Amino acid sequence: MDFNRYSFAPKLPAVLLLALLSACNDSDSTNNSTPTSEVQLKAYSVNPALVKPLSGFENLEILPLISSDDVLPESPGFIFGAQPDGSGILKNPKGEGYILLNNHEIMFSVSRVYLDKTFKPVKGEYILDGDGGNFRLCSATLATPEEHGFGPMFLTAGETDGESMVHALDPLGAVNKKDRSRMKPALGHASMENAVPLPKDAFPGKTVIIIGEDGGNGQLIAYVSNTVGDLDNGKLYMLKRTNADPVETNMVAGQQYDVEFVEVDNAKTSTGAQIAAQSVAKNAIQFARVEDVDYRKGGNGAGREVYFTATGVSQSDKVTPVTGFTMWGRVYKLTMQADNVLKGKLEVTVDGATDPGNSIVNPDNLCVTNDFVYIQEDGDSFYANNKHDGRVWQYGMSSKQLKPMLEMNHRRTDATFNAKYNKSNDQRLSTWEYGAMQDISDLVGVPNTFLLNLHPHTWQDDKYLNADGSSETRNKNREGGQVVIVRGVQR
Repeated sequence: MDFNRYSFAPKLPAVLLLALLSACNDSDSTNNSTPTSEVQLKAYSVNPALVKPLSGFENLEILPLISSDDVLPESPGFIFGAQPDGSGILKNPKGEGYILLNNHEIMFSVSRVYLDKTFKPVKGEYILDGDGGNFRLCSATLATPEEHGFGPMFLTAGETDGESMVHALDPLGAVNKKDRSRMKPALGHASMENAVPLPKDAFPGKTVIIIGEDGGNGQLIAYVSNTVGDLDNGKLYMLKRTNADPVETNMVAGQQYDVEFVEVDNAKTSTGAQIAAQSVAKNAIQFARVEDVDYRKGGNGAGREVYFTATGVSQSDKVTPVTGFTMWGRVYKLTMQADNVLKGKLEVTVDGATDPGNSIVNPDNLCVTNDFVYIQEDGDSFYANNKHDGRVWQYGMSSKQLKPMLEMNHRRTDATFNAKYNKSNDQRLSTWEYGAMQDISDLVGVPNTFLLNLHPHTWQDDKYLNADGSSETRNKNREGGQVVIVRGVQR
């Protein structure tokens, strides 16, 4: 997300083998195994990969899958647009190959790209354009019958002006780009980053969706229904400490805190401003921008272990923290009580303030596996004391070790590269950011294989304008975007 647009202010059946954004998968694998399908993982894009591995992760293989310059044979007019963020992928039940869904944040749009059986992108279209999307669409989750007990359904969260909503899209449905009727009022109004249904074995018989409110005063929100797949008749709750202390920085790493979810009154009919006011009145924890949410994989109730980011806020000088809020960003772990969906324990798992500028900077997206949390940065807050370009970090749940794994590959000394990907000659660190990261290992039959979305903001060209064909131009954005395959990632 673009930090600069914020200011601080109080206030399918199993045979489909569906894979999903937030579910970075359930089973262990070993690297260098022989593929069990016809998938051929290679560089399919004409553009080079815009990310590189860091020391200790040299074994990773990075392959560009699709970028904005690619011409797909079955839809030569399709442009893969700017800022691919939330994502999901599934096998195509109507033929061979796969279907890849992507939010395009700044375009308010969702694209659908068809991959053939080898994993080559062959066709693309937009199933939601800027007119229908209505909000900046950030992270997303593909709910599936196998994992969540309902779907397939692409839940894409809006993140504009505190009054946005969640779209529930059929990933296999007919194109209806301008249809706004698929939004879900029961999930509330807010600046929502993601709406993540927990796996069906977390709380059997219920639908539990965890939502992040991405504001200067942000909340962790839970939608709970006693009917599987019901997104219309449940109740909405927000997280608070049982001692009613709402201040984020009163919690520190190394301690657990008792928390509970308290109900939002009249959630379905309340505005975002009214819900935000309730968060203050009810002493909900006020986080510095709750962006992405994901849960631990492995089954047997592991999904009750929920991770989420607080991206962080600063004063306008980009040096001074805002009292009561994380500045550099944090990753939290919420362990939900097995016999009571509304109670749990909260702890700070990773805190960027422990080594400011060298550790995590403005964590945004998350991908959680059985044993690791992968943390994608959105460092374009441009903090004065930031020391590195945008990174993906690996946090080991067992080892408690945090390691930088990937970094954006700006190649600032390469004049030819910069003539295309950085025409403005922007020399600031972290001008590029990450979108979704998702584990596709089981889907494609190739262990330790992930997709990663990239927002190279300085890659600008007029030919990328209005990629979704919206009837109204919502912005003058003309960025390119990219999805890469990353092989060799530990799960």
